[in-house]
Amino acid sequence: MASKLYVGGLNYSTTSDGLRTHFAQCGTVVSAAVVTERDSAQSRGFGFVEMSTDTEAEGAIAQLNQQPLDGKTLTVNAAKSRLDKSGPRTDRTPRM
Repeated sequence: MASKLYVGGLNYSTTSDGLRTHFAQCGTVVSAAVVTERDSAQSRGFGFVEMSTDTEAEGAIAQLNQQPLDGKTLTVNAAKSRLDKSGPRTDRTPRM
């Protein structure tokens, strides 16, 4: 089963293809995506990489966390699902 990773601290010039290439040294990359702003398509400085196995994902975390890519230090850890986030959502205000 594929395992999804959060990758933070990306250089704004890093592309999804560059992210895929960098993580390919740790195994098979199922998908890689740099998250961008909707309006400007500017990178938001983070992305997600999906490795083909949990073992490859754990290896990528061990090998690439706190390592440089395009001049910036990466933060690599297991991605949390949207349902795993704890606490109330504060970005919504009730409508009256």
